[in-house]
Amino acid sequence: MELFSAAWWSALMAIILIDLVLAGDNAIVIALAARNLPAELQKKAIIWGTVGAIGVRAVMTVGVVWLLQVPGLMLVGGLGLVWIAYKLLADQGGSEHDAPVVSTFWGAMKTIVVADALMGVDNVLGVAGAAHGAFDLVIIGLLISVPIVVFGSSVVLKLVERFPAIIQIGAAVLALTAAKMIVNEPMLDSWFDGSDLPKTAARWGTYIVTVIAVLVGGHWATRRAAMRS
Repeated sequence: MELFSAAWWSALMAIILIDLVLAGDNAIVIALAARNLPAELQKKAIIWGTVGAIGVRAVMTVGVVWLLQVPGLMLVGGLGLVWIAYKLLADQGGSEHDAPVVSTFWGAMKTIVVADALMGVDNVLGVAGAAHGAFDLVIIGLLISVPIVVFGSSVVLKLVERFPAIIQIGAAVLALTAAKMIVNEPMLDSWFDGSDLPKTAARWGTYIVTVIAVLVGGHWATRRAAMRS
């Protein structure tokens, strides 16, 4: 693709839109994982969490052709993200003597990097597809995503501090993202790919059941932990 041609600019605009849409999930993960940290560590977690997210995406982007050939990748990533969404809710119930994993800086980093690796599949495939093999556009897409994730994480974190209910909303968004990854798994096309009523019902059923399971499971785990403390 010729540099600065109409096609190049069109592809760049598509990549920016993809980053704006998909980086929101990364921002939510980083903000929720950092919310239990002391104030002086929250900004550090956002910065390094973003660095980790971009690093993971860069590695995945280089191997995007190979990733496309891995059977079950979207399914495994989706199931892993369901667990991350659940843990971000369940870890609210820790007491001072039974601190949740994400109350430490490195615990937050582990949660952020693992979640970003799972969610990064969608972003990497989207950006790589929009770039049409132009490596310079792929690099620009990665660079653009940095300020989006940093700014988004800071905004979400401030909102969480003022409105704790956003934690449940954020977990629901992550659960929905996970469900979409599962539904988009090529191995499950016979179940979900199609416009007929059974497959449409299967898709929407997966979305609804996944979100409800995460919210109810997280609420139950939080109450049980609170009772123990």
